[in-house]
Amino acid sequence: MQLIDWIIVLAYLIFTLGLGLYLSGKASGSLVDFFVSGRSLPWWLAGTSMAATTFSIDTPLYIAGVVGNRGIAGNWEWWSFGVTHVVMIYIFARLWRRSEIVTDAELTEMRYGGKTAAVLRGVKAFLFAVPINCIGIGYAMLAMVKVVDALELWQSLGINPNDQLKLWSVIGVSLLVLLYAGFSGLWGVVATDFFQFFLALLGALIVAIAAVNHVGGMHSLVTQAQALTEHDVLSFAPITMGEGGWIGWSAAAGITSSTFLAYVFLQWWSFRRSDGGGEFIQRLAAAKNEAEAEKAAWFFNILHYAVRTWPWIVVALAAIVVYPNLADRELGYPKLMLDFLPPAVLGLVVASLIAAFMSTVSTLINWGASYLTNDLYGRFVRPNAAQAELVLAGRIASVLITGLGAIAALYSKDVATVFRLVIAIGTGPGLVLILRWFWWRINAAAELAAMVVGFVIGLYTSVLPILTIRDFGLRLLVISGVTTAIWITVMYITPPESDKTLDAFYRRVRPGGPGWNRQRIRTGIPSQQNLGLEFQHVLAALLLLFGAMFTVGGFLLLQPLTGWISLILAVAGGSWLKRLSKHRFKPIMLRPGLEDPEAGSNT
Repeated sequence: MQLIDWIIVLAYLIFTLGLGLYLSGKASGSLVDFFVSGRSLPWWLAGTSMAATTFSIDTPLYIAGVVGNRGIAGNWEWWSFGVTHVVMIYIFARLWRRSEIVTDAELTEMRYGGKTAAVLRGVKAFLFAVPINCIGIGYAMLAMVKVVDALELWQSLGINPNDQLKLWSVIGVSLLVLLYAGFSGLWGVVATDFFQFFLALLGALIVAIAAVNHVGGMHSLVTQAQALTEHDVLSFAPITMGEGGWIGWSAAAGITSSTFLAYVFLQWWSFRRSDGGGEFIQRLAAAKNEAEAEKAAWFFNILHYAVRTWPWIVVALAAIVVYPNLADRELGYPKLMLDFLPPAVLGLVVASLIAAFMSTVSTLINWGASYLTNDLYGRFVRPNAAQAELVLAGRIASVLITGLGAIAALYSKDVATVFRLVIAIGTGPGLVLILRWFWWRINAAAELAAMVVGFVIGLYTSVLPILTIRDFGLRLLVISGVTTAIWITVMYITPPESDKTLDAFYRRVRPGGPGWNRQRIRTGIPSQQNLGLEFQHVLAALLLLFGAMFTVGGFLLLQPLTGWISLILAVAGGSWLKRLSKHRFKPIMLRPGLEDPEAGSNT
């Protein structure tokens, strides 16, 4: 790092802080202003913020480790969530915006009633705000420490740091994030996210181009990467075509068959974000209206999967070629930066990584504080608090979340391992979170059981040596299976929610499906969702999204057959989606004695 690099980094930090403080006035009016931007975000800003949130400094390091150790197919660990995110577009985005909540925990007392619902809201808010959220902040800080170490940032200033000094330097950047996130609320977070996302994407592209040029072009890159790895590093899926046309498991796969199947068929619906997920819900709830929320969800999917997947993967492949004996594959990304970027360009890319770090941490701080303020302090401690007091409580909660995240960073050692821990402790309740929108019989006791049991089993099978399940796919299957068995049992031995509670929820959200037949009849209010049609939208959108993603990857990595097949699937999905869009938003009315067009019969 030369003087020009430090000037660029410092200028970026000053700009970010200034922008956040400039927007602080927008967050001072009320809790809604502070945590959901007064429900006034345009789709492009909300969608970009969602993408920036998932692009932290840990992400390129994590993907470098995944590709180096498990091949490109290992990315199904996060690609599988594309199914969840497409479902979010057509099934859940409008429902969340219609509910007009501040946090997803608040929905529990809208959907359920009584003391159990209140307990569920409190437990959910605590689990999401403290252990789950702070682990996320902790491993983002861990990745930042790795980058500081790999780039020798302190050494460039003539200082030989110890591990504590490296960590405190990262905490110092987090305090800068706290300043603008604590003062400006979600407005400051999303506005800075917009600039941070495109700066971080630019940085990833610069590193990818420099790395490919160094190894002699794309053809040389893919040839050498495959030759230097024992597993099939270039395969997009760990399957192969055998004799007689049979599709089988690749002997050179970098992941086990059970893990891959768990990613594709289980993880996306079993994880706690199956109906959208915390930080995303905050953006959807902050959108101007339902249509803007849906557009924001689509824009996020395009940026997250189709646009930025491949710069990371290209850099990961280059790291395999340039550093074939690197013990920690996650360090390949920052080492390429240090070795091949000239002054000024290095400063820009370092600033882009800091931007990625700040965008994620600012979101996690604001998101965690929203639970502590809206669902704990404002609900149980000071239910009659004035809006100014709640805004102050939100700022204090932001400080608390930052401190707890710094403590979590002290115990984080490996980015990919912590990422899997986050998945494990969040697996189990996903099916309940989906069904509660479409089946009246789901009650608060069932969701509470799923939330607590999934967290406990996920934690124990991940960290306790005696109970740890090494195969990740098998671990997810055990967590999901045990959790499902328990919450179904709990649901049937506890009473359903009252008709008053169910009718009030239906009137507000107006979900589709046969699970609300009785409420449609009783209230006389038509559904605003045709589930059968929306599921067709989901299938078409999946073809379009994954087809587009693998089209880019196929042609980029010199796999033309994959590219052409993916392009055909993408075009087919887009055409199907265009035809389906002509038939949306026709209200469904159910009267006694008439068949429900979605259920098939009036049962």
